[in-house]
Amino acid sequence: MELFSSLFTSPFKLLVTTLIIFGILKVVAVFHHVYFYWKGKGIPYLPDSLGSLITSWKIFLRRISIADFCLFLYNYFPDAKYFGMMNFATPTVCLRDPELIRNVLVKDFESFHDHQSFVDVSLEPLFGKNIFALRGDRWKEMRNTLSPSFTASKMKVMFDLVSKCSREFVNYLIDHPELCDEIETKPVFRRYTTDVIATTAFGISVNSMKDQTNEFYMRGIEVSKGFTGSFLTMFKFIIMRAYPRFAKLLGMEAFTTSTVSEFFKRIVGETIKVRDEQGIVRPDMIQLLMQARDKNGSDKMTLEDIVSQAFIFFLAGFETSSTLMCFIVHELALNRDIQDRLREEVQQHLTEENELSYESLSKMTYMEMVISEALRKYPPMSVTDRACTKRYELPPPRPGCKSITVNPDIVMSIPIYALHHDPKYFPNPEKFDPERFSEENKDNIVPYTYLPFGEGPRKCIGNRFALMETKILVSHLLQKFILKKTAKTVDPVIYNKREFNLTPDGGFWIGLEKREP
Repeated sequence: MELFSSLFTSPFKLLVTTLIIFGILKVVAVFHHVYFYWKGKGIPYLPDSLGSLITSWKIFLRRISIADFCLFLYNYFPDAKYFGMMNFATPTVCLRDPELIRNVLVKDFESFHDHQSFVDVSLEPLFGKNIFALRGDRWKEMRNTLSPSFTASKMKVMFDLVSKCSREFVNYLIDHPELCDEIETKPVFRRYTTDVIATTAFGISVNSMKDQTNEFYMRGIEVSKGFTGSFLTMFKFIIMRAYPRFAKLLGMEAFTTSTVSEFFKRIVGETIKVRDEQGIVRPDMIQLLMQARDKNGSDKMTLEDIVSQAFIFFLAGFETSSTLMCFIVHELALNRDIQDRLREEVQQHLTEENELSYESLSKMTYMEMVISEALRKYPPMSVTDRACTKRYELPPPRPGCKSITVNPDIVMSIPIYALHHDPKYFPNPEKFDPERFSEENKDNIVPYTYLPFGEGPRKCIGNRFALMETKILVSHLLQKFILKKTAKTVDPVIYNKREFNLTPDGGFWIGLEKREP
């Protein structure tokens, strides 16, 4: 009793005791919310919501790969159209039914037009203001502004710039045969995508194979480290998401650093200044953003807005597009018959000058099949999401259950990797089989079970560009090299648990054997 009363003998002790009590109550409230949210709603949910919370933590503690986690969730209720779970403390509905997925992504898009918010924009303006993270009307405005950058006519204009980067990249490999016996493709393909983005988005010519430490490439490496699953990165991410004010007070940086931010601000700022002063016009993203700035006024399109869009375009190319290229050449090295057939198609579509053209690239049907199958087996994003923005009624998840109404801010999770590996939709899913996407077979694919770039109004805006730069590189590589399996080639692929993106444990390794003319 004396000890209890002594706690309140001074204002300081009273303050500390009060904070401890409030802290305990907060923790209890969170666990009560997590454990009981789905209880009594009449739908299946992971064995209990606390269990799904623990399972989510396995991702952040690097105990399970993102692909295996996705399959675990998807297969837990194989007879349900959807089920409830917790993504940390956020109520989440995992959708399994293609028709429901269509409704969320397309038919009822107005009720699901946002992605889940990851970090406060005041903490990560470079990441928080890009088109992927923007929400509501601001997203619609930015989407309308950027869409003209990715039309077929713009792709055709940028084709020559991308093709030049690809030729320089492949020629460097030809001139340096010592690199080719056993080459790790991720770092070199990152160099190629760096060059492509530098020229098509920023109007800057870079050759990252020759200039190994150019600032564009080095900043890309710095940013990519922010997306690896290190415990420190994960811890900062959780704090920034749950307690943004506290994180801001501590000056936390999760995905980008101040040096990265300053680099992109400087590059974009200098580019805009030169174009404004000299009247330079280029058919690229920055030009369209400048036009939107001039049309809408600087209060609606600030330099920070422009920098953020250029940054996400850079990041998507540096990381996501390069990973797709790695998986394609990996499968071509393992499947020589597919490689030979694809090379034959490339040879058939070369111009008289032994070059590619935009028109010939679009006619390569087998190339389209190979890349589509790579995107199925190794989708750029294992999971996508939509945040509910209006109250919405979901039908019963299975016979005997009742329908439920989901409230705003509940997250709808769409397990892309698991859908792509469901044998009900893609028989023998671990087999790399481009024939799934042949003219005779592709119409048999159940709609909304194949979602490599998402679907609907928030479908990846840059998918056409990513496919073009990938097709060009694969074509040039096949012209000059035979892709071969080496002792370091991972087969079958076991995914690295530390990475958010699908990455083989041990990295991407193949051999390049120079072809005779």
